[in-house]
Amino acid sequence: MKPAPKLARVLSLSSAIVLVGSVMVGSGVFKKVAPMADALQSPVLILLCWLLAGLVSLSGALTNAEMAGMFPNSGGEYVYYQKVYNRFFAFIYGWSNFTVVKTAAISALAHIFAQSLIGLLALDDEAGFWANGIASLLIVLLSLANYCGIRFAGGISWVLSCVILVTILGLSIAGFRSPLGSFANLSHNSPAFDTGAIEGMVLVKAMFIASLGAFWGYDGWNNIAFVGEEIRNPQRNLPLALGLGTLIVMGLYLLLNVMYVYVLPIEDLMALSKTPGRIAAVEVIRHVSGTTGATLVSVLILCTTFNATNSSILTSARIYYAMARDGLFFRPVARIHPRFQSPSVSIVWQAVLSVALVWSGTFDQLTDMLVFASFIFYGATALGVMLYRRSHPDLPRPYRVIGYPVLPIVFCLFCLTLVVITLLEQPREALMGLGLIATGIPFYWFWYRQRPEAH
Repeated sequence: MKPAPKLARVLSLSSAIVLVGSVMVGSGVFKKVAPMADALQSPVLILLCWLLAGLVSLSGALTNAEMAGMFPNSGGEYVYYQKVYNRFFAFIYGWSNFTVVKTAAISALAHIFAQSLIGLLALDDEAGFWANGIASLLIVLLSLANYCGIRFAGGISWVLSCVILVTILGLSIAGFRSPLGSFANLSHNSPAFDTGAIEGMVLVKAMFIASLGAFWGYDGWNNIAFVGEEIRNPQRNLPLALGLGTLIVMGLYLLLNVMYVYVLPIEDLMALSKTPGRIAAVEVIRHVSGTTGATLVSVLILCTTFNATNSSILTSARIYYAMARDGLFFRPVARIHPRFQSPSVSIVWQAVLSVALVWSGTFDQLTDMLVFASFIFYGATALGVMLYRRSHPDLPRPYRVIGYPVLPIVFCLFCLTLVVITLLEQPREALMGLGLIATGIPFYWFWYRQRPEAH
């Protein structure tokens, strides 16, 4: 049998690190501080929440890196699960990304871009037609850019990531240099917190609710593994990109959030959560630099959501391409464009579903399930690292997770805790997510029976 064609290895280490960061830095770090302030009512707890979410994400990235170094192919976890578990679990992972996780994330990012642009241009869009239209157009244009190859789409991420990094550093410096800010704000809690109204299980629940916002900001650190087949020297560069990219984003997030609570007292940040249309980062910089600064932050959010949408389209399409290449998805999706060397059909199908979700009005509900579904599989990867160490101890491992087995065990326990608490606190969203994932079962048996070796 003729071997399946493979995608070309064209991405350097620096490009891989840029992709890790560009997927993660979307809108969360600019918007989530307000609802987190309302839930926690303490600047120290806000910063602690971002730090803990970053450390958990970093531990997940470092654990994931062991499998990424061993199996640097298109599809990421889809490939690992075939090795550690079985084809069925691997397929369910890929199917959940197609129906819940990745397509909904692309729709949400594009919609946030559209809403930010409408706000910047002060357009009247009560019916939501402009937002849906702009989001759809963005998905189509960026899918076309990715259709034209990873060099072209990756180049867009490079340029935008440099602009975003310089702008974030500049805004942070402006915030810390402002005479309106004070380090006393970092230790000033709301009266409700100081009187002990938030303590015990109330505090634990508040930290959990706030952490979901932080994890939305960090989500996507694993996406680089989806393009493992296209990274040069992947055994070395994939683990490095996962670790360094996550660490850089963690540093940027902490820097921004320290600046937020330095500039505005906790009561002002809490008040922002009562007005859904106001974005915390915009109001913080407006306080420091007036309308010009606020406009600059609005443009920055446009850049980050544009960049995150582009990178999510780039990486996620490789999952369905890998599934189709194995005969476990629609066969045309396995096609590689002869000129652009991109999984062109996979990109088109992903774009069609993402646009459909934009107009369906359900993608917001799907993104509520996103963190829940993601952490089921994050935990499965960490568990898989330990299982594979026991079943295949002698296989070469270019990178071995530091702190083994403590780091994978801690990460697994955290994932299990988050999944259980979500089932208890948000049972409707959790069960809907599991139901959507389960819709893949009949498709799996159909495609599995079509495979030549099944006869």
